[in-house]
Amino acid sequence: MVLMCAAVAACKAPPRVPAPVEDRGAPRHVTVAPGATPPARATPLPGAENEGKPGYHTVRPGETLIRIALESGQNWRDIVRWNNIENPNVIEVGQVLRVVPPVSAPVAQAEAPRAVPPAAPSSSVLPPLSAGSAPRVAATPAPAAPAPAPLPQASADDDIPWAWPTSGAAVVLAGFDEQKNKGIDIGGRPGDPVLAAADGRVVYAGAGLRGYGNLIILKHNNTYLTAYAHNQSLLVKEDQTVRKGQKIAEMGATDSDRVKLHFEIRRQGKPVDPARFLPPR
Repeated sequence: MVLMCAAVAACKAPPRVPAPVEDRGAPRHVTVAPGATPPARATPLPGAENEGKPGYHTVRPGETLIRIALESGQNWRDIVRWNNIENPNVIEVGQVLRVVPPVSAPVAQAEAPRAVPPAAPSSSVLPPLSAGSAPRVAATPAPAAPAPAPLPQASADDDIPWAWPTSGAAVVLAGFDEQKNKGIDIGGRPGDPVLAAADGRVVYAGAGLRGYGNLIILKHNNTYLTAYAHNQSLLVKEDQTVRKGQKIAEMGATDSDRVKLHFEIRRQGKPVDPARFLPPR
């Protein structure tokens, strides 16, 4: 009888449910209510402390290092160096980048002697000389370090003898429009020479900027850049010095609906109308 009751009780007992297991290593999804502030990022993005400061740029969606360099008037390699970027192909939205050259910190100046009561020895007085020792001269504060040399003024940089980036009587297909066309489009045939509009140095040669195809960017001074887009082939390399009128590429239709040269002049990174600078034809 006792055995039978025990068997019945065992049949009526609820089944055992295993204890829940929490995967502490798995990421958890956090839902943020509309209008609420999302939780703070565990690790701040590089440069976050400089956001909003002059000379810094916050990366926006879709931007690349090449585009940021073009729009800031800088060499992308300089931006990599200034920001200690390990992989130039990886930047994050919200990351803050320095886009102007860092100013070298001035050498620390010697501290001026402090005023002391007359009875107390001055901190600038040397201890007594011992017999036979050579005379000593009291130390004087080091002269103030000279201020860093300023960048050349735009008025000096503006004095560039510009030339057309194409030879012959090439037709201008589209003029400058600050919103729709940040340069001018010049028609031609495949393989027509593309020429440097002024002396400069190649700061970019490649196809890493969407909408520009095979692109060359020249830096002429601290103020001006020029861009040459949609080329069929590139004839110069980065860091190469070029002269005005030198053939740097061949016209093509890369990332374009027709053969043309898209030519830009940028002043401190901002596009300006090339027609204001190029000589009459």
